[in-house]
Amino acid sequence: MSRVIRPAFTLIELLVVIAIIAILIGLLLPAVQKVREAAARVKCQNNLKQIGLALHNCMDSQGTLPPNGTYLSGGFKNTWSAMARLLPYIEQENLYRAIDFSVPYSLQPQLASKRIATYVCPSEINDRGKTNSAGAPTHWVINYAVNEGRWLVLDPVTYQGGDGAFSPNIGFNAASFTDGMSNTLAVAEVKAYASQLRDAGNPNFANALPPATPADLVALGGTFKADAGHTEWVDGKVNETGFTALFPPNTKVPYDEAGKPCDIDFISSNEGNANNRYTYAAVTSRSYHTGLVNVLLMDGSVRSVSNLVSTATWRALGTRNGGEVIGNDF
Repeated sequence: MSRVIRPAFTLIELLVVIAIIAILIGLLLPAVQKVREAAARVKCQNNLKQIGLALHNCMDSQGTLPPNGTYLSGGFKNTWSAMARLLPYIEQENLYRAIDFSVPYSLQPQLASKRIATYVCPSEINDRGKTNSAGAPTHWVINYAVNEGRWLVLDPVTYQGGDGAFSPNIGFNAASFTDGMSNTLAVAEVKAYASQLRDAGNPNFANALPPATPADLVALGGTFKADAGHTEWVDGKVNETGFTALFPPNTKVPYDEAGKPCDIDFISSNEGNANNRYTYAAVTSRSYHTGLVNVLLMDGSVRSVSNLVSTATWRALGTRNGGEVIGNDF
C-alpha cells in the first residue's frame, strides 16, 4: 500500500502568510478606530441633546435655569450643582427625589456616588468614581460642564456671578439672553480628573482683567491639585461642574509639578470656601475627540467646535449679554 504524501506549507510560505495578515490588520485598525471614535462622538452629542431638552423643560416648568450651587452668607459650602437639579428632566426622577437639597452632598455619598450615564462621554478614559480613605464610594465623574462666563465666577460682596449662561445663587430666564440663545454656550465638554492650580486668592478685587496667555495665568499662583476637577457631578463649584470661556477649546495651560509637565485649570479661590474672596477661573473645555469639543447652545442645538476657533469668538459665545458679534469661524 503506497503512502500518499500531502503537500504542506514551507516555513517561508507560512511567514509570508503571517506577514500579509499583519499588514491587513495594520491597515484595518485605523479604520476601525475611526469608526469607534465617530460612534463615540455621536453618542456624546446625543448626551448633550438630552441635556439640552432637560434645560428647556426645566425653564418651561420652573421659569429659570437652576443655579450652579448656592453660596450665600451663613449657608453650607458643599452645595448641589445645576446638573443635580436637572435630574428629573433626564429620567432620573427617583434619584432626584432621594436627594435632600437642604443637606450638603458630602453627607449623602450613597447618592453622590451614583453614575449618571447621560453625564459621561463614551470617550472618557477615567470613567470611574472617587472613594474616601476607607475605600467607600463618594462621587462620580462628569464630562459636561455648564458655562459660567469668561473669567469672573462669583463676587463675594454682591453674591452675583459672571457673564455666562449659569451662575451661582441665581438661575437666569430666557429674557436674560440678550445675545440670543443661538449665540450663547450652555454646556461644553470637559475631561474628568483634571489637575488644577487654585486657592491663592489672586486676584482678589472687582473687575480684575483676565490674563492674556496661559503663562500669565500660571503666574497668578496657587496650590497644585492633581486629578481634582470634574470628578463630582453633584458639586456646584466651577472646577467640578462648570467651565469658563477664557481660552478656546483644548488650550493647553502648561504647568511643571516637580518635573512632571501638566495641563491645568485655574481657580483663584473656590466658591464659598473663604469669606470675601473673589472666584475667578480658567476652567477650559477639553475633550478626547480629535481637534474639537462638542457643545450645547442655549437654543438646544449641538455643535462641534474646532480647537482653531478664535479666542474672541469663543469668549463671545461665553457671554449671555455681552453684545458681541460672533465671528465667521464658528
